[in-house]
Amino acid sequence: MREIPAMLRRLHQRKRLQLAIALGIGIIFGFLLQKGGATQYDVIIGQLLFTDFTVVKIMLSAVITGMLGIHALRSFGIVQLHPKPGALGSTVIGGLIFGVGFGILGYCPGTIAGAVGQGSLDAIAGGLAGIIIGAGLFAAAFPKLEKSILKKGDFGDLTIPQVLHVNAWAVVLPVVAGLIGLLFLIEYFGH
Repeated sequence: MREIPAMLRRLHQRKRLQLAIALGIGIIFGFLLQKGGATQYDVIIGQLLFTDFTVVKIMLSAVITGMLGIHALRSFGIVQLHPKPGALGSTVIGGLIFGVGFGILGYCPGTIAGAVGQGSLDAIAGGLAGIIIGAGLFAAAFPKLEKSILKKGDFGDLTIPQVLHVNAWAVVLPVVAGLIGLLFLIEYFGH
């Protein structure tokens, strides 16, 4: 068990290897999104219209796997969590920008990457262009936004277990159980 953290420390020092691993994982992620149907415009719009729950099933499965995996690794001392600080202002602004782009184009950033990979012209022209232009506009406006609205309602890097003063597993396990229950309900009542 002690060799794993040493291996991770060595990996942390090799930036090019990290980039290669990230590229490989990204390609696998995009492939799985495409195979799951989440890069198809009709599937995304069907999600927004509550007629196709493919995306919710994929996302809930990913959240469950990620929660269990990262907290198991943390419990064994293999990784440490470093939550980013948050604020209501940045969450609202980010959610609005994401929601408008998602609703208009029918893609989120992950599904845009997968759709670009499969050659979808709407994702290339609208999605990729929108990400680049949006990132540029946000970077240009960031200094003013940070001083005015993005820091409103700052709650720092607190996590739900910290707020509740409980072990992380006391939150993770009930949330995972609830999400699994939700997946079963969607499968039973949904499409």
